[in-house]
Amino acid sequence: MAVAKKAGRYCGGLQLNSLASSILCWKWRRRPAVVVPWTAICGLMLFAVGLISLFTGHVASDLEWYSQRLVKRTWYYKLDKGNRAPIDIWRSKFSNFYFACSERGPHFAPAVREHLSNGYLLIATSGGLNQQRTGITDAVVVARILNTTLVVPELDHHSYWKDESDFSDIFDVDWFISYIAKDVPIVKRVPENFMRSMEKPPYTMRVPRKSEPEYYLEQVLPILLRRRVVQLTKFDYRLSSDLDEDLQKLRCRVNYHALRFTKPLRNLGQRLVMRMRKMAKRFIAIHLRFEPDMLAFSGCYYGGGDKERYELGEIRKRWETLPELSADEERSRGKCPLTPHEVGLLLRALGFENNTYIYVASGEIYGGEETLAPLRELFPNFYTKEMLAGEELKPFLPFSSRMAAIDYIVCDESNVFVTNNNGNMAKILAGRRRYAGHKRTIRPNAKRLSALFTARDKMDWSTFARKVKSCQRGFMGEPEEMRPGRGEFHEYPSACICQKRSKFSVINNNKGYRNLDRFLNVSEPEYLSDEEQSENRLPKHKNESSGNRTVSITMAETDRDDFLSD
Repeated sequence: MAVAKKAGRYCGGLQLNSLASSILCWKWRRRPAVVVPWTAICGLMLFAVGLISLFTGHVASDLEWYSQRLVKRTWYYKLDKGNRAPIDIWRSKFSNFYFACSERGPHFAPAVREHLSNGYLLIATSGGLNQQRTGITDAVVVARILNTTLVVPELDHHSYWKDESDFSDIFDVDWFISYIAKDVPIVKRVPENFMRSMEKPPYTMRVPRKSEPEYYLEQVLPILLRRRVVQLTKFDYRLSSDLDEDLQKLRCRVNYHALRFTKPLRNLGQRLVMRMRKMAKRFIAIHLRFEPDMLAFSGCYYGGGDKERYELGEIRKRWETLPELSADEERSRGKCPLTPHEVGLLLRALGFENNTYIYVASGEIYGGEETLAPLRELFPNFYTKEMLAGEELKPFLPFSSRMAAIDYIVCDESNVFVTNNNGNMAKILAGRRRYAGHKRTIRPNAKRLSALFTARDKMDWSTFARKVKSCQRGFMGEPEEMRPGRGEFHEYPSACICQKRSKFSVINNNKGYRNLDRFLNVSEPEYLSDEEQSENRLPKHKNESSGNRTVSITMAETDRDDFLSD
């Protein structure tokens, strides 16, 4: 009875008298069950599964992120002996962990003999020296794809630069032929007896930009087999940047080894380098593109007031198809070259001292000495090829490509290379310097720097310098910037740079250490200035008819970023 009363009093969790408890309990037990629709149950289950997936997915990704950071941070600190050492503005401390690797692979078949090849490939390049260099490099690879004999490419004599130089005036043609002989047969001209035997002249065509190897095999090879001689015109960036590893390595062998300048150009270039080194143990080379035509084409404004707007506007009228551009929008998008003054501010903010020696590689500068004055004030030890060479430069003065070759040599040999633009020479030299040991190469992060330069008067120098250093993270030529698939291959030749084996290596893909590791990502980098490096100053060493077919050319194909971009 006591148990019943106790049960009654607490029935349903309520403490009531015995009679009330009995009535309430009876009604509670007799209450009809609530029917829940199956659709609601399924919806709740799906919602719960979604929440679980979302939560576990975030957890998994966070765990992966933290684990990767831990692995990379551990390796970084082992290399630095546990210290967060500042970045050396003169050289990368990680460059010794990488080496150039463009040798032929074991399965790369030797070159076919000339008489057994599929015919002869004629190439007409386009643009300035460095744009033509990319065309020559890709021409060798296309000849390999087509299993054909390459005729030494013809240089462009009709573009903006109006240079009458032939291939043999700029490059060592015999060295070029012999160096590539194991990969592709190359001849100086199509044999005369072969030309006489042809019923029709060579077939001329232009291929689309960045064409895949399959395009050449499907569209060009059948014509080559039928006609035996094919000429590809305006050949610049006509081959995809993404090729298989053996073909990418062939690109590197051509660009970094086979394309050697002629002896007179090499000798003068090296003399200028020696003269710079006599004055300073190390120096910066600045590639400064600031010609009136280039500035007009860019559509940007550089602070010269109404005079500049009128003069550049008149030059811009030469191109009828150019779209109207907003100068402010172009600058915010990082499309405007830095002014000489901005280049000087960038270098000083990074930590280069006022007594640093600089070599300026440039053509005609818009505004002349007045435009260059702020850069000279920031770096009084200012030199150009004209200042260093004097009378020795006279034989080359009428030829813009040969003058560009001299600048190329000095820039390549400099301790630090800086550019104010994103043109062909900037890209080609950036790739070459990576290949040659990740020599310090500073590319301005123009998109982020533009806002800083605009607001420079609103902050003190230390704040400005700190923000510049932060902006330039990832634009200093460090090995960590190399990622397969990033940018043009000529600028990021990842297939041709390998990582040395070491106990700190993170990735081993059974093909050597490639796919270069990302090092520690620090949000606020530190930089060693000249003063702080005094104990360790020296580095360790329209419709257009084209032959038999008509090709429609548009501004999109011409790619405004490549125009006047050497």
